[in-house]
Amino acid sequence: MSDAEWAQIDPLLPEPASLLLGVGRPEEHCRRDIVNGIYYVLDNGIKWRAMPVDLPPWKTVYNYFSCWQSAGVTQNILDTLRDRVRIRQGRAASPSAGVVDSASVKGAETVGANTRGFDAGKKINGRKRHIVVDTLGLLLVVMVTAASVQDRDAAKPLLQRLARSFCRIKLVFADSGYAGKLVDWALQQLKLTLQIVKRTDKHSFQVLPRRWVVERTLAWIVRHRRCARDYERQPEHHESMVRWAAIRLLSRQLVRASQDRKSRSHGRI
Repeated sequence: MSDAEWAQIDPLLPEPASLLLGVGRPEEHCRRDIVNGIYYVLDNGIKWRAMPVDLPPWKTVYNYFSCWQSAGVTQNILDTLRDRVRIRQGRAASPSAGVVDSASVKGAETVGANTRGFDAGKKINGRKRHIVVDTLGLLLVVMVTAASVQDRDAAKPLLQRLARSFCRIKLVFADSGYAGKLVDWALQQLKLTLQIVKRTDKHSFQVLPRRWVVERTLAWIVRHRRCARDYERQPEHHESMVRWAAIRLLSRQLVRASQDRKSRSHGRI
């Protein structure tokens, strides 16, 4: 993580108790090293116990990862960075439309039988991550279920999370897997218009309006090896890994945008 990327994340982390409350021992490890440890696991797909010796102990990094996930810190970082990217793009901080989709991933032996299933369509035994992104492809909501859960069934709690967190969203684009009674349910219960984007030709490749955005985001997530396969014992931890993947992408996007703006201003001078 570069200095510029760390500058985006550092102010969003909670203050240590020793500084905020004046109690407890000072933290032994730098927060930047903790985040670098999370990134290392995320990007390389290693076991937690295989943490390199030049990073903090694996148990320390894992405890921070788990505590930040439980306390909502990870979600807060994601929301703040996403808002900044949207504002830089000339958009309102809060989106008014979203795109929903899902992807099944193979589960490792660490994934318990009670939280995994078989996706008959994709022939995958593991879990399925359901996400909603804005029209720029920036992650809004993620939910992880067994791979056997149908998209329509998982969409109800997913859209409920979306409606609670983003009150401005009134339109959600989806593929034909979400068609049927779910469309009426979303309109009646959540005041959300679920617009189905259908293929016009099922026998050739097409870049479908709106849908390609969420499919691109799913591809971005899979580039991180820890997300290419599900190793997490708890579905909530896999959700957190997906959020950290989005955080990493957003922080880099903000840094690149800032560097491009500086280079253009120097060019004009």
